[in-house]
Amino acid sequence: MPLALAACRKGWNVLELSGLTMGTGYNIVAVDHSRDVTKAELQAAVDAALARVNTQMSNWDATSEISAFNAAKAGDSVSVSPELAHVMQAAADVHDASEGRFDVTVGALIDLWGFGARQTRTDMPTDAEVAQAMACCGQAQSVEIAGGALRKLNSDAEIYLSSIGKGFGVDHVAQALNGFGITDYMVEIGGDLYTAGRNPDGQPWQIGIETPQSFDRGIMQVVGVSGMGMATSGDYRNFFDYDGKRYSHIIDATTGRPVTHDTASVTVLTDNAMLADAWATALLVLGRERGLEIANDRDMAVLFIDRDGAGDKSGFKATASDRFADLTA
Repeated sequence: MPLALAACRKGWNVLELSGLTMGTGYNIVAVDHSRDVTKAELQAAVDAALARVNTQMSNWDATSEISAFNAAKAGDSVSVSPELAHVMQAAADVHDASEGRFDVTVGALIDLWGFGARQTRTDMPTDAEVAQAMACCGQAQSVEIAGGALRKLNSDAEIYLSSIGKGFGVDHVAQALNGFGITDYMVEIGGDLYTAGRNPDGQPWQIGIETPQSFDRGIMQVVGVSGMGMATSGDYRNFFDYDGKRYSHIIDATTGRPVTHDTASVTVLTDNAMLADAWATALLVLGRERGLEIANDRDMAVLFIDRDGAGDKSGFKATASDRFADLTA
């Protein structure tokens, strides 16, 4: 409280915005030292930034660029904006670096396992059904990036950018705030976020990492974040049980099936929210053992949380990459 009052005496103006976008919610806290920015004009800029991302990457907008690609036939090229081309190139890079585990064409598999919109499942898909769905997937075999266009290689393939698009949306909104000369802010969409500068108390933005359990929203660890994107991917909200075994919505594109390892969540800190979003998904699919090797090889800040009865009293064990340990020391 004393710090907050001191901030007010210095003439800081704290602007807070929230709303709905991309099928989830967003929250923005911006510290305007100039007091020249109104909440209304900031809201208008945020709305415009989010609307642009949706016209490029929304699967729910039949007129979006990504919907045009999904409707195309094999061999067709679809002209796209520089922003979508940038996101698709990033997706291709993470796909390659994650040994194919990050894949934006796994929509058919997500639907098959009952994790798509308006779908549930209480039984197991057959091997034949999995094979049929996998024939519609495969990022490297489905799309080719050529300049300002995407060329479709598989007529049945569809792209869903939920595992990278929210992060890009965060970054795009952050650019809008930068345009007002705001240097201290936090932008969060559906748990993906980017922070810059300091919070209203003059400290790095304090972000909690959830304990990965479905029945509680406890905090496993709090980290101070400034000038970085952050994202967490977990398997503990969306899953079903069959014959005593848990099947989550985290699908391994190389097998066509939900992952079976003990890693429950992965948190990534990196230069921007787009890459944090993508890598959190990729490393969760890989699991802690291989994921930690890749994280350390690439000098990424990553926290893996595994289910482990021998861990702390929560029943989970946290393992940090070298870079994450350095940042939070």
